[in-house]
Amino acid sequence: MRFATFQINGTPSWGLVEGDQIADLGVALRGRYPDLKSAIAADALREVATAAAGAPRHRLSAITWLPVLPNPDKILCVGLNYEMHRKETGRAEVENPTIFARFANSQIGHGADIVRPRLSHELDFEGELAVIIGKPGRHIARADAFGHVAGYACYNDGSVRDFQRHTHQFTPGKNFPGTGAFGPWMMTPDELGALDGLRLQTRVNGQVVQDATFDQMIFDVPRIIEYCSAFTRLEPGDVIATGTPGGVGAKRTPPLWLKPGDSVEVEIDRLGTLRNGVADET
Repeated sequence: MRFATFQINGTPSWGLVEGDQIADLGVALRGRYPDLKSAIAADALREVATAAAGAPRHRLSAITWLPVLPNPDKILCVGLNYEMHRKETGRAEVENPTIFARFANSQIGHGADIVRPRLSHELDFEGELAVIIGKPGRHIARADAFGHVAGYACYNDGSVRDFQRHTHQFTPGKNFPGTGAFGPWMMTPDELGALDGLRLQTRVNGQVVQDATFDQMIFDVPRIIEYCSAFTRLEPGDVIATGTPGGVGAKRTPPLWLKPGDSVEVEIDRLGTLRNGVADET
């Protein structure tokens, strides 16, 4: 199943994507599950899918995509999680995942423009797999981790590199408005299947700039969930961006910075393609 959050005629809603249409569950289930996060928290995704048959439908071409989860309790991001990316940054090997936070109001949906801020032109791309938490928990064992996953999505953890380098903390460069692209939809684990061997590819203006498979992660999804749940309680609707492969713009010669008019795509096998333009901050 594929679930998305969207806007139609100026009104936000959410629904089930089927072919070239979306069943408007926000209307069909008004009062019960006002948004996708509430349905995830109630462990009701299979239940709400049955309501799709009688729900109003919209063509995907008619909607404005919003971030899959516009209102997560938290967004945790994993840095340096592919060996090629670790090496290109010159960072040392570590025993535990490198974690930083992104704020929910920095996110945009599929089809929206990533915003190059007026304070910097060092805007970079980072294609990633996002994990959406379904079942809450602390101290989650690796063996139980996949049981806490509601679904997966494509993510572009856009980074303003000079602000990221101001100190050893990544937070400023990772939270400019309009830099975290998330979508188009969340796919449930039963439809996506096993992650091993799935390919992630990022393209800028049609040119492949990142290409990796998930078995190249230094810390796999169960290890990331185990680690994050050790220091914080994971809540339904939380998002974990699992890290980007090598090939980022900052480490190219010359650097490849995103600029207005560019098109950026993050594609994951079987999951879909997240596509965004780039525009200057107004």
